[in-house]
Amino acid sequence: MEILISVFPQLFRGTGITLQLFLLTLVGAIPLGVLFAFILSSRLKIIKAVVQLYIWLMRGTPLLLQLIFVFYGLPTIGIVFDRFEAAVIAFVLNYAAYFAEIFRGGIQSIPKGQYEAAQVLRLTPWQTIYKIILPQVGKITLPSVGNEVISLVKDTSLIYILGLSDVMR
Repeated sequence: MEILISVFPQLFRGTGITLQLFLLTLVGAIPLGVLFAFILSSRLKIIKAVVQLYIWLMRGTPLLLQLIFVFYGLPTIGIVFDRFEAAVIAFVLNYAAYFAEIFRGGIQSIPKGQYEAAQVLRLTPWQTIYKIILPQVGKITLPSVGNEVISLVKDTSLIYILGLSDVMR
């Protein structure tokens, strides 16, 4: 019993760090992923190519390597982050790439008739996105986003590499 009492404060502190990282990652990565998805679905060739390269790089390298790069690599060129800030930046950039691909697939699955119907109703492009496209994309992508959120919970344990204590430490 004494061991449990001595461990609980550390466990709660680690839980707090894990929850903060989890929530900040979702708050940053989902909107960024939606933005990137719309860029990928657009006709802006140069910007689209840059976003495709970013997604290819982020999805093609391990999150652990990205954490190490942000915290240990960027200071060599003068960009220094606190441990927690580095973790949030690496997680947001990584998960935004995954969410972008999920949302891109959802956007591309919307039938062209939906866009045509919005034009007939004289909706602006922003109204079309907000009132017609995003609600449907949300419904279509919910299972995949749920899987990514579960992966995020598991991946938060990687912050040990930066010397941060999470639930497991």
